[in-house]
Amino acid sequence: LFGTLSAEIASIIEFAFSSYGRPSGYILGTEGGAAFLAGLRYGDGRLVTRRHGRSTIHWQGPSVGYDFGLAGSRVMFLVYNLREPQQLYKRFAGVEGAAYLVGGAGITFHKRGKIVLAPIRTGLGVRLGANVGYLKFTKNPSINPF
Repeated sequence: LFGTLSAEIASIIEFAFSSYGRPSGYILGTEGGAAFLAGLRYGDGRLVTRRHGRSTIHWQGPSVGYDFGLAGSRVMFLVYNLREPQQLYKRFAGVEGAAYLVGGAGITFHKRGKIVLAPIRTGLGVRLGANVGYLKFTKNPSINPF
């Protein structure tokens, strides 16, 4: 399992680098979510950039689609074209798909203007489906996904 998951993560990161190049920063964190046609996701982590160092960041967001299950994940967002951390405190739309029982890994892309976020998730849970939604990033935790 570990060898398979490691190879999967390596190929996901290789795909992101070949698609967008070297990121200007990254976020390491954890998140949890649940869905039954409509879903919610909440997470928090640490934004790291060369120019601005480290800062705490939170995210939350709704989704809608053919999506069912519960999941807890470790997540790494590759952040592209970011000049200032304040540029992240907005909503980033994206389309996602997931299919795993017990665990899995995956990548999606969220975009707003020139900024691209590539969350790479490794998680535990049961999840099946596809959805459309957004992630809203904030300085402080919030239970309001909108």
